[in-house]
Amino acid sequence: MTNEIDLHVGKRLRRRRRLLGLTQQQLAESVGIRFQQIQKYECGANRVSASRLFELAESLDVPVQYFYEGLSRREGADEPEAVLAADILSQKETMDLIRAYYRLGERPRKRLLELAKSLEPGEPANDAA
Repeated sequence: MTNEIDLHVGKRLRRRRRLLGLTQQQLAESVGIRFQQIQKYECGANRVSASRLFELAESLDVPVQYFYEGLSRREGADEPEAVLAADILSQKETMDLIRAYYRLGERPRKRLLELAKSLEPGEPANDAA
C-alpha cells in the first residue's frame, strides 16, 4: 500500500528531474540503479531509503529537505492553494514554460513577467493614467 509521504517524495523527485530535463534513465545512471527503480520511487510504489535519497539529492542538486517541502502532518493542513500549486508544477507544460523562461535573458524575462502579471484576471489595469 502506498504511503502519503512516499507519494509526496516521489512527486518531488519527478518534478525536480523534469525541471532539469533529465530522463529516468539518466537519473538512474547517475546514482547507479535501473530506471525502473526511479519509476517506482516516483509513483510511490517503493520507498526511498535515506542513503538513496541523499544520492538523489546530490544528483539533482537539491538539499534532502527539498523532497519534504510542502508536506504537513497536521490534520486539515492540505490547503487548496498548496495542492493546486503542486498539481500545476507537476505538469509537463509548466516545466516546459519554466525552462523556456530561464533560457531568456534578464530583460526579456522581466518583460514577460510584467506581461503575465498584466493578464491576471481581476487585476486593475496599469495603463489607466
